[in-house]
Amino acid sequence: MHKHGRARVQVQAVPRSAGKGWMLAGLAMLGLATFATLARAQDPAVIVAHGISTFGELKYPADFPHLDYVNPDAPKGGEISQWAFGGFDSMNPYSVKGRAGALSSVMYEPILTGTSDEIGASYCLLCETLEYPEDRSWVIFNLRPEARFSDGSPLTAEDVVFSYETFLAKGLTDFRTVFATEVEGAEILGPHRVKFTFKTGIPTRDLPQSVGGLPVLSKAHYEANNRDLEEASLEPFLGSGAYLLDRMNVGQTLVYKRNPDYWGRDLPISKGTGNFDTIRIEYYADYNAAFEGFKAGSYTFRNEASSISWATGYDFPAVTNGQVLKVELPNGSKATGQGFLFNLRREKFADPRVREAIGLMFNFEWSNATLFYGIYDRVDSFWDNSYLEAMGPTPPEEAALLQSLVDEGLLPASILTDEPVGAPMSGERQLDRGNLRRASALLDEAGWAVGSDGMRRNAAGQTLRVEFLNDSQSFDRILNPFVENLRALGVDALMTRVDNAQMEDRTRPPKYDFDITTGFARTSYISGSELKQFYGSATADVSSFNMMGLKSPAVDRMTEVVLAADSNDALTVATKAMDRVLRAERFWVPGWNKNTHTVAYYDMFEHPETLPPYALGEMDFWWFNPEKADALKAAGVLR
Repeated sequence: MHKHGRARVQVQAVPRSAGKGWMLAGLAMLGLATFATLARAQDPAVIVAHGISTFGELKYPADFPHLDYVNPDAPKGGEISQWAFGGFDSMNPYSVKGRAGALSSVMYEPILTGTSDEIGASYCLLCETLEYPEDRSWVIFNLRPEARFSDGSPLTAEDVVFSYETFLAKGLTDFRTVFATEVEGAEILGPHRVKFTFKTGIPTRDLPQSVGGLPVLSKAHYEANNRDLEEASLEPFLGSGAYLLDRMNVGQTLVYKRNPDYWGRDLPISKGTGNFDTIRIEYYADYNAAFEGFKAGSYTFRNEASSISWATGYDFPAVTNGQVLKVELPNGSKATGQGFLFNLRREKFADPRVREAIGLMFNFEWSNATLFYGIYDRVDSFWDNSYLEAMGPTPPEEAALLQSLVDEGLLPASILTDEPVGAPMSGERQLDRGNLRRASALLDEAGWAVGSDGMRRNAAGQTLRVEFLNDSQSFDRILNPFVENLRALGVDALMTRVDNAQMEDRTRPPKYDFDITTGFARTSYISGSELKQFYGSATADVSSFNMMGLKSPAVDRMTEVVLAADSNDALTVATKAMDRVLRAERFWVPGWNKNTHTVAYYDMFEHPETLPPYALGEMDFWWFNPEKADALKAAGVLR
């Protein structure tokens, strides 16, 4: 059910001018810092390392030569191109204003970065080492002196603190709300040394990695150019990443170029990555036009999201001749969490029986057989296709975490014993009569009676009107049968087609002007404070992620339990219990997933024989074969 491909990207910083006073003070501070570091290195209570793991040991030692899943000798060169949906009118990925261009954060880097073959681990990128006590109540990052922005200016601790303070003041509202409760402050200890101190009385398990993942922006560039993080702009911030913006045709094309002077190109964490000279993104208004563009060679790599296209569309000559490869590659990642999200701010959806009744009328089994060519599995869990999915009757260790919520009336007692709420099963016909009867009974109980015209109304005489907001032509064939089934139930259902700009305007804060729309119920393998952004009551009316507006005391309480888990086993149990609680809220009609990447590309790209479990990585660690590209051009296949 994946609609929009999103590459793994990183974020980073920019230059600032420094006077002699700062330099002299910095030398003195550096001397003191060096002494302090040596002293701490002898203190067993302070850890000095090249990375940090939430639980357990890091996979890669300090002297690792390169990541296991890359080709360290991959050649540099060539171009990879993909498509994006809709359009863009901004290059600021950190503002709700405007529509940010695809990959617009690729120009920036964080202090720490993750890998695609490990869960819960972060390694130094902008830093050489980090220091933290066993209780993780603070963290110090020792930045690499050689780190540079793309204009060649140095990246320092001043940029890090400035970036943190800017994001805290002007970042996304839900981000600011969460971080303000976690971080006491950031301070400069030296030109390349910065410390974050965390607030007391809260779990600190993930906080070093959270602050280490912040984008770093240049204080000097930001201030000299009167930039504003909250405003849309076609002018990117200055970054330190491996790629720069090369050119754009606003709303239609974006091209990023590899920075030949990228400061970090020889780091072990970077070897074998960033192999393409250019990455080009072509925008299309709908899926059909985009597919035709691929067939014509307008772009060269397609991660196919349409089951009908995958099953029936790849019979054009370039595929037959082997010039375009159509392959399925293993995908070990958990499901994306895409589904149909209710806007819980609407009074008509306040009763969970109404939401359950609507969910009963989506017939996945019929859709999979008739529309999807049988290639998908139904999603049940918010951690579907992973070891964190809650399954079967509630085991004692999960029930122990849920008991107090039941005792306080926040959850039904059935959650302590029953299987978790799952997606309903349907029959072979589009309209499943058994589910229709169950849904009718639920709506009757909820006070939505059928009138003489067949439409359901409440006691005030209002019809149960449900609008599906849709910006994708390819979803018409999925939503139309869903709407028909709901109308058979007596629901005044309709689908409204909008363009990409209208969709973002109506689903973002503060409007939230929709009934039901396609969106993502996001989760992580190592769940941390982002749960407050995704599902927390405090951010429900300001968050771009908590689109459904969930305000659940039970979810809020379980979030704290997850954050407090102090071992991998405890976190696994808490996450499974959280899965049961989220599923019991019934704020989505879950979608579908497949455990393979269905990709097609012109035969000029190569990848490591064994891909990592958690990323396809086509723009990260694949590479270009110029001989194959020349052959395709000579054959007239590519423009």
